[in-house]
Amino acid sequence: MVKPIPDGYAELTVYLSVAGADEAIAFYAQAFGAKELQRYTAPDGTVPHAQIRIGDTIVMLSDEAPAAGLPGPEVLGGTPVTLYLFVADVDAAFAQAVRAGAQEKRPVRNQFFGERTGQVIDPFGHRWTLASRIENVSSEEFERRANAYVQGES
Repeated sequence: MVKPIPDGYAELTVYLSVAGADEAIAFYAQAFGAKELQRYTAPDGTVPHAQIRIGDTIVMLSDEAPAAGLPGPEVLGGTPVTLYLFVADVDAAFAQAVRAGAQEKRPVRNQFFGERTGQVIDPFGHRWTLASRIENVSSEEFERRANAYVQGES
C-alpha cells in the first residue's frame, strides 16, 4: 500500500526557489546543519529538484525558473514569507548562520511570547527567524503581554 504522506514528511513541506540551488544546499548545510537527501541535476546544469533535511524537517528546493512561475525572492524584490526555525541554542545558531553568509535582519533578543529569536536573510533572499523557547507562556499571559507590546509598554 502506498502512503499518501510519505514517511519522514510533514503534511506541510516548504519548497524554496533559489538563484543557485547548488550554492543554497551548501549554505543551508553550513548555516543550519542541513543534510542533503536528494538532488536532480538536469543536463543543462540546473537543479529542478532537491531535498534537504534540517532537524526533523524536509525542505524541497530548486533553481528558480521565473518563466515557469518559480521566481526566487530577488526576482520578486524580497519575500513576504518567513521560515521559522526552532533550535536548541538560538545564539549559537544565529552566529553560525551569519558566519555562513546570512545577513542579520534583527538581532537575537528575548520576546514577550516566551521565545528568544533573531532574524536573518539568507544569501538567496529567504528570511529566517531562528528561535528557542525560553519560557512557557499561558494564553492569558500571552494576551496580556501582547496587549502591552502593541500599546508600547513592553
